[in-house]
Amino acid sequence: MNNKREVHASVKDERLVEKRRNQMIRGAVSLFKQKGFHRTTTREIAKAAGFSIGTLYEYIRTKEDVLYLVCDSIYEEVRTELEDMELEKGTLESLKHGIQHYFRVMDNMQDEVLVMYQEAKSLSKDALPYVLKKEMEMVGMFEKLLQCCVEKGAISFTKEQIHLMAQNIFVQGQMWGFRRWTLQKSYTIEDYINLQTELLFSSIMGHEKNR
Repeated sequence: MNNKREVHASVKDERLVEKRRNQMIRGAVSLFKQKGFHRTTTREIAKAAGFSIGTLYEYIRTKEDVLYLVCDSIYEEVRTELEDMELEKGTLESLKHGIQHYFRVMDNMQDEVLVMYQEAKSLSKDALPYVLKKEMEMVGMFEKLLQCCVEKGAISFTKEQIHLMAQNIFVQGQMWGFRRWTLQKSYTIEDYINLQTELLFSSIMGHEKNR
């Protein structure tokens, strides 16, 4: 992505940097979820990641860098997964596939999503806009999916309707993480995906029927 906010590392081996930072992210997510960002120390993050505090500071400069990397990893994962979607097909089937694929990514990263929304307020003024920009880029992928469906004649949404429906899809995917504690009493993740997809498509097809 363009204009990526760099997190300084003194180690030059990019593969090692990625490996160590992934270890940090896994450890930090568990700690942030349990204790919160402010009550977690970098020493605890290093221990949870499996290396020393000295090693930790070879890959980051501040604790905030770890939170930033957690946030960043969520949207990199979503972006990578959604890039596999056939965005240009413009069929209702490709739209449904894209929605379901996104929901599964959100299920796989539910802890990271929950931590990011709980703790993103702790990001600095230069890091937070970048994270929010990434969120809008994810919404933009669904806008593109919907726009392709419009261009192919599968649906007839206005620009404003496309934008709102894309936002709805994005939030419904994340809701599993926010409300999992109660939703999982009634639904499996597959039940949730199927029912939410049905509801979204009922809205889309209801609009088509009434136009």
